[in-house]
Amino acid sequence: MTHIAVIGAGQAGASLVAKLRKSGFDGDITLIGAEDALPYQRPPLSKAYLLGDMEKERLFLRPESFYAENNITLRLGTRVEAIDPAQKQIRLQDELISYDQLALTTGSDPRYLPAAIGGDLDGVHVVRTLTDIDGMSPAVTEGARALIVGGGYIGLEAAAVCAKRGVAVTLVEMSERILQRVAAQQTSDYFRALHQAHGVDIREGIGLDRLEGEGGKVTGALLSDGSALQVDFVVVGVGINPASDLAEAAGLTIDNGIATDALGRTSDPSIWAAGDCASFPFQGGRIRLESVPNAIDQAEIVAENMLGAGKPYIATPWFWSDQYDVKLQIAGLNTGYDNVVTRAGEGATTSFWYYQGDRLLAVDAMNDPRAYMVAKRLIDNGKTADKQIVANPEADLKPLLKA
Repeated sequence: MTHIAVIGAGQAGASLVAKLRKSGFDGDITLIGAEDALPYQRPPLSKAYLLGDMEKERLFLRPESFYAENNITLRLGTRVEAIDPAQKQIRLQDELISYDQLALTTGSDPRYLPAAIGGDLDGVHVVRTLTDIDGMSPAVTEGARALIVGGGYIGLEAAAVCAKRGVAVTLVEMSERILQRVAAQQTSDYFRALHQAHGVDIREGIGLDRLEGEGGKVTGALLSDGSALQVDFVVVGVGINPASDLAEAAGLTIDNGIATDALGRTSDPSIWAAGDCASFPFQGGRIRLESVPNAIDQAEIVAENMLGAGKPYIATPWFWSDQYDVKLQIAGLNTGYDNVVTRAGEGATTSFWYYQGDRLLAVDAMNDPRAYMVAKRLIDNGKTADKQIVANPEADLKPLLKA
């Protein structure tokens, strides 16, 4: 009987094994995860879960009974030591597991601060796993002082939750503005104003020189402009790296993650990859997407292709971020934009439309689901939108879909 093994029990891994069964695969399935918890959602960790608005059980993607009922062997709390593609074996600490096909859904790892500048002090946290959040949660209390390092979406979401819990928050971003790597000046300005309105001290163009501590616990921070802060805890949000070490050690091709073809197959014909860890062909180049929608969609296509479907994965990128009472929805990729059109709304409702010339590339929509849905449909179908219509808040966007 054919055995399919999956390494990585996050959103992509859980989606892949479920799709295998739904697609009629009746062989053996083993899902291996390094964490002890059942496969769970990550986005609520730093929002509803950290705020105390969501119970741990609600994070789980499926109940434990689902895996038993579908004859899926769960190996949780299990770290893979190596993969041997020649022998088609996975080496655990004290066991070898043979496979016929293997899927890598290993996700990504957070970037940590170096120990040389105090990154190993107690009270310095990253936002990635259930264990990370459980370790951070006791510190997030009213009156505490927090330093957030990094002004990307991870850092801003952490700042929002801390501020809502009554924490005094300072956020430092070494680039000249928050969100510089991923968004236009307009989006940066919007979220800077939002956070400042909630009392967050945002310092741009300023880096962290080092953290200071007493008794192994962080107590302060020295910044690149010479200023000093007293802090009770630190949240590090300086990006993530694809978890591709196992694949690289096994000799698979690496290109900003585990390189796959359009079907999701790696340089080894028996090994596949999906989710944050995988880079794949996209619009004449290669891309790696860090998002829940990509993890689900790509994993499900890979599951079908492991069974011989031969379907290329056509990504339609979209993302979201929740901060305070603002829901940001992003459609498309803004790479290469040279002009931005603002569509103003009432209150906190607005959207920024990214163009390359007259071609619509992407949209950032704040509390504006209608603008988001219209833009997403246009982008997914390779259409653009008349800038004058977009810029006119009185104009109906729906006719753009019929153009």
